[in-house]
Amino acid sequence: MGAAVRRGFGLVAFLPLASRMPTYARLIWALVLDERTPGDRKAVLAAALGYVLIGRDIIPDNIPLLGGLDDVIVVALAVDLFLDGIPRDLLNEKLASLDIDPVAFSDDMAGIRRLTPGPVRRTIRRIPDLIGFAGAALNETGLGPRLRSWISKEG
Repeated sequence: MGAAVRRGFGLVAFLPLASRMPTYARLIWALVLDERTPGDRKAVLAAALGYVLIGRDIIPDNIPLLGGLDDVIVVALAVDLFLDGIPRDLLNEKLASLDIDPVAFSDDMAGIRRLTPGPVRRTIRRIPDLIGFAGAALNETGLGPRLRSWISKEG
């Protein structure tokens, strides 16, 4: 059986996860609001949200079935990458506070990762380092503080 067909059948296994999405959304929101969450991981989520909201897609939304698939894949990859960079003790703290079974959570995340081809996952895992590199470069040039003050100015 080809990899694409196995991934297609894997999507069926993704359906039970849909019922747990509101709980996982609360987990992600709690982690985003926590100051201990690394900024580069928050930036990954912001970039994915921007991709979904801007509407410039890899696969246009007017193509039946496939049109929304790229948005789902981008969000799934971003969430996986976000969660991968959360310190373990912080993640465990939030799982406990939201009464999420850590074993079920790990199983769900493993299921999502199986839907993504290995080369794509390896490439995506480099993004936080690139964000950190870009941020350090901005700070070294002195543009970082000016950019932050420009963004935070009111009016």
